[in-house]
Amino acid sequence: MFEITSHSPEETKRIAAAVGGLLLPGDLVNLSGELGAGKTLFVKGLAGALDIPEEMVTSPTFSILNEYEGTGVLLYHFDFYRLGSERELENIGFQDYFYGSGISVVEWGDLFPEHLPDDRLDVVMEKTGPQARRLSFSGFGERGRHIAEQVRRLLSVHPGH
Repeated sequence: MFEITSHSPEETKRIAAAVGGLLLPGDLVNLSGELGAGKTLFVKGLAGALDIPEEMVTSPTFSILNEYEGTGVLLYHFDFYRLGSERELENIGFQDYFYGSGISVVEWGDLFPEHLPDDRLDVVMEKTGPQARRLSFSGFGERGRHIAEQVRRLLSVHPGH
């Protein structure tokens, strides 16, 4: 695990774009943090790296899933906040997306951790000021750890930070 501090929304989007540039079809990023921590903003930055205009990216709070098409890749943007049960989760067919040929980003995936793939990148976002955020990155599984290490190197974060 490593942490990085973002001092502005623009910096958060740049960090997310760095992550987005490393993702491949089949990858999953799980975003968690309190309301207003910047999860959807992070997805906007990530989408930009996939040639998806950030103005197209909106919170899927009520629709549960938004799909975006980038250059040669599909981005599936989930928001589990309003899901009340595992049955609702299963009804959206999440496994078809998680284990399909697109890239999945899940907001509030920590509400259903047992349904997240073993291979993934978790990003926890914490408010540390009006614009500042602490982003903690953890990779799970071989691919998740590889992505986390690539992100750490790309953002020049020294081990142990």
